[in-house]
Amino acid sequence: MSLNSRAVISLFSVFISIVLLVSCKEEKKYEAITKNDIFTSTALIPDDHFLGDETCKTCHNSEFKDWQGSYHDKAMQIADSTSILADFKGETFTSQEVTSKFYKKNGDYYVNTEGPDGAYQDYKIVYTYGVTPLQQYIVQFPNGAFQCLSTAWDSVEKKWFNLFPDFRVVHDEWLHWTNKGLNWNTMCSDCHSTNVRKNYSLKNDSYDTKYALINVNCEACHGPGKQHVDDVKRLGKTYAPTGTMKMTSNIEPKQLVDECARCHARREQFTENYNYQGSFLDHYFPHLIVEPQYYPDGQILDEDYVYTSFVQSKMYKNDVACNNCHNSHSLKLKMEGNALCTQCHVPARYNTSEHHKHEMGTESAACINCHMPGRYYMGNDFRRDHSFRVPRPDLSLNYNAPNACVGCHETKDNTWAWESFQKLYGTVDSLHFSDKLAPGVLGVAHADAGLIDLIHNTSENELVRASALRALSNYDMQQHIDEYITRLNDASPLVRATSVDVLSNINNTDYLNYLLPLLKDPKRTVRVKTFYALAGVNELQIPEEYKEVYTKVKKEFDTYINLNTDFAGGLARKGNYYIKQGNLQQAIFYYEKALEVDNLENNLRLTLANLYYNTGDYKKAEDTFKLIIQQEPEYGPTYYSLALLLAELNREEEAITYLEQTIIKMPEYIRAYYNLSLLYDKLNQPNKAESILAKGLKVDSNNESLLYALAYHYANLNNESKAKNIAKRLVELYPSNQQYAVFYQQLSNVQ
Repeated sequence: MSLNSRAVISLFSVFISIVLLVSCKEEKKYEAITKNDIFTSTALIPDDHFLGDETCKTCHNSEFKDWQGSYHDKAMQIADSTSILADFKGETFTSQEVTSKFYKKNGDYYVNTEGPDGAYQDYKIVYTYGVTPLQQYIVQFPNGAFQCLSTAWDSVEKKWFNLFPDFRVVHDEWLHWTNKGLNWNTMCSDCHSTNVRKNYSLKNDSYDTKYALINVNCEACHGPGKQHVDDVKRLGKTYAPTGTMKMTSNIEPKQLVDECARCHARREQFTENYNYQGSFLDHYFPHLIVEPQYYPDGQILDEDYVYTSFVQSKMYKNDVACNNCHNSHSLKLKMEGNALCTQCHVPARYNTSEHHKHEMGTESAACINCHMPGRYYMGNDFRRDHSFRVPRPDLSLNYNAPNACVGCHETKDNTWAWESFQKLYGTVDSLHFSDKLAPGVLGVAHADAGLIDLIHNTSENELVRASALRALSNYDMQQHIDEYITRLNDASPLVRATSVDVLSNINNTDYLNYLLPLLKDPKRTVRVKTFYALAGVNELQIPEEYKEVYTKVKKEFDTYINLNTDFAGGLARKGNYYIKQGNLQQAIFYYEKALEVDNLENNLRLTLANLYYNTGDYKKAEDTFKLIIQQEPEYGPTYYSLALLLAELNREEEAITYLEQTIIKMPEYIRAYYNLSLLYDKLNQPNKAESILAKGLKVDSNNESLLYALAYHYANLNNESKAKNIAKRLVELYPSNQQYAVFYQQLSNVQ
């Protein structure tokens, strides 16, 4: 084999996981809710079926009083002198070079601030959002969009503040208050009002968002009250509950958590509107424990809205639910201080200095400060982690996860915390799932064995098992392919869906027979993900027994894929679908549209550059790669991709420059060393080729590709002795690879 025949690796399209929210087209007409086998109805409930809190109050006055004034009650309000908490007295607030002025005119509330074109304009405040610790203000735009100001009111400190104080958000960026990043219709409305339909038109880039009730009313949780009230009026004293209302007093704990999760979870949405039919997984799919949403051990990093944290906990496992700690209607804690915890945890054992090693009655002795550390979001909103874990400074040392000890002892480090922990408590008395999950999430060598243990442990929470299955994709897919196929039949829909997600990035036809049965899965999210995984399969290949269900799931999928085309992620999801179908021009269209929405989303731009390359538009590909480098000069993968493009265009010297930069940016990325050595060989620079291979082997001494390349390099230089030694090593390391055995034998036969 000649050196010239060893081609540099070609570019491939990058498939990116995108999290979507919700969108609607034209509103559906109401039809009675009926169950049709696994296909739960998605019919819209008419607004007039939601009667409002005043109707509920007539029979449920105590619950109404608890709810009145709560976060749910004040979730969204019409802007007026009663609802607005901030000063609008002509004061100004300046942050990151933008000065906003807040004032009143003719009884209405206004802000003068930077608009979508960078010019200052006056905007009328139409709604308020929330009450404490912050209140946001909403402005209406001509296209039906409602935008949340990035300047909010700190209702505790009584002052204005910037939600993004650390950087200047330019007016054409996604995160500017006039753009999609702070758009109420898509970012907020679904969980701050009742019976919301976003109604976005991609064609016109406009909204016709509607809701039945402005806030999180009684019926947001309990479902539409019309039938319930009609039955009570008709039957009087003979009325008996018929199960039409949701989240009633006899609800099972895990079902309650499932229903609260609709809004208290970081999730992807699959249906146009929530109609109280089916379970959480018929409408949504939660974020798994992956970075950057979570630390590798599962602690909160970005906003998670509680659900994914809580289901990790022993509390959830033992049937503790939201209402054990929170009043279901006022949302307030049922008790103050450690008394809340000692409802279940014996005070004589846990509420003692012997247990927590701190002075009784101090903040340090509060259960929540060790077991529920938190983070600030939206500038001043402190939210606690609901996974209720034991502080583990050893995990902090190993995997850079936080711990409550140094969260309080801010001048100390994790080494001090771990040494102190051992002096006070000895060794960790029981392992936590994070001991196995954290290294797997980070891709630590050989941690896949621990991930498989978690996946097989059916007593572990299904979200943890699904997260372990996702993390397993950090390792050799071929080695674990049987595990993914097996998990398609797992009892957990989260695990089944995650397995489908991973397999969807492999050639569809290879696993057609394994995936097809999941078109009949009882959970909509699993069915839809399966249809997406089969996107590259020609419909003619679908067996007769699956054609009817395939057609039905296609309708569910079409709804899902069009849900959020006002979002860069939603447009990219459509682009990915067309990539799987082989329609690259259509994929390019949606990726270009996505970058119009978010012009700094370089993960998407990298995919677009590869799409340009794959369709032969090399100039656009090169320009797009270079734009990414200009915007994010420290992002190594772009240098690598551009180098491969230049190499295939026979611009070797330029390619070498970018590969050298790749190694500087990503010194552990082995393929860069391999491809750089090939280019040096091609330019007849054998010493440099040998040197770069040796440098790569210092990073990974047993790397198969580098060892073979170095052996072949020596063979081409007629240095059979060195080539033979490396070939022998390859045979020892990879005895099942017959190519190495033949290569070694050929070298041994050389006289």
